[in-house]
Amino acid sequence: FLEDRPPRVTYVPPTPDESEEAMFRSIERGINFDKYDEIPVEVTGRGKESIIPIQSFSQAQLYDTFQQNVKKSNYTKPTPVQKYAIPAILGGRDVMACAQTGSGKTAAFLLPVMTGMLQKGLTSSSMMGGPQCPQALIISPTRELACQIYNEARKFSYETIVKTVVVYGGVSVPHQLRKIEMGCNLLVATPGRLKDFIERGKISLEKIQYLILDEADRMLDMGFEPVIRQVVEKLGMPGKCERQTLMFSATFPEEIQRLAGDFLNDYIFITVGRVGGTTSDIQQTVMDVSDEQKREKLMDLLSCSGSDRTLVFVESKRGADFLASLLSQEGFPTTSIHGDRLQQQREEALEDFRRGRCPVLIATNVAARGLDIDNVKHVVNYDLPSEIDEFVHRVGRTGRIGHQGKATSFFTRGKDDKIARSLVKVLSDVSIAG
Repeated sequence: FLEDRPPRVTYVPPTPDESEEAMFRSIERGINFDKYDEIPVEVTGRGKESIIPIQSFSQAQLYDTFQQNVKKSNYTKPTPVQKYAIPAILGGRDVMACAQTGSGKTAAFLLPVMTGMLQKGLTSSSMMGGPQCPQALIISPTRELACQIYNEARKFSYETIVKTVVVYGGVSVPHQLRKIEMGCNLLVATPGRLKDFIERGKISLEKIQYLILDEADRMLDMGFEPVIRQVVEKLGMPGKCERQTLMFSATFPEEIQRLAGDFLNDYIFITVGRVGGTTSDIQQTVMDVSDEQKREKLMDLLSCSGSDRTLVFVESKRGADFLASLLSQEGFPTTSIHGDRLQQQREEALEDFRRGRCPVLIATNVAARGLDIDNVKHVVNYDLPSEIDEFVHRVGRTGRIGHQGKATSFFTRGKDDKIARSLVKVLSDVSIAG
């Protein structure tokens, strides 16, 4: 019986660099950043007329230190989703926001939420041994995205009293519990570890004022929806009329929009561009390729890429490891990331990719959403996903914040036919918008 028990997780992530230089190192805006102003924005919901978009961060009525940290981050002007979401959230409204990948959604909810927390007064417990009672809870579908949101929150709350903690699987439980016991105002979490810590009595949701679901459509789909519903409805969180609920994503299928209504109260719906669309900053190519031709075609693409960072999406975990090994043997420094790799391996793979030590990263859908990696020039769909929304998120790893990028998708007849119609629509919508 004991031999069947999985080994205890002891991994402790490296301590983040607290220097101001490291904290505010950010991705430069691309040459097409100003084109964001041309993207149409639609706002629906009761009282939408009262949502006056801001034209600069100085108009946003942010807490002074957050305003200074925005400047240190080299944020020159708000993106469309920030222009509308920040005043809506500061105005006390629930928000559902759909905006293209790489358009600044994280800052659009972090800045007004943290400002609101300070305006209302921080309420979390600091009693050692008792449960911590955060005011704001951000739930993310993947460990990597949770860490990224946490680092953004650390940056914006630099030199303030807001205590931010992140909890996710694959990391030592005692290590994360010690972090929580030191105080927690804003909690970033993945669903499984969050539920575990609530049930252990280490986290209480009774004082939650802000609930944020990032990649909300993924959080409410078949895989996550039961645990999200349990966390929100059955573990002591204030009801939807007693908290603010915010949902952000680049895709919002209609059935998920209907489901989201169970969690939102009298909400504003902000749509930037087309719901579920990609950006015209990405040059997209679809190649008619058989399974037997894929490896050769991929190597041809990589041979032309030089040292450019290329993110390659595959269908299976086994396929990711096999392809990474094959490409490494062929002289392309490659690493892989998927759900079966240990958390330390996942973090090391991302760091090797970010630093350019391995300019090719083979990934499953675990890397499809939210990840903001500088200078990803090319996304390759080696295997197309079965859902068009996942396609939109995958290609959104390039062409971010005004940069130009490329996406190449291998289409295999007989295997990918089910996505063909949706793929044509997404690509044609981009060409019309561009």
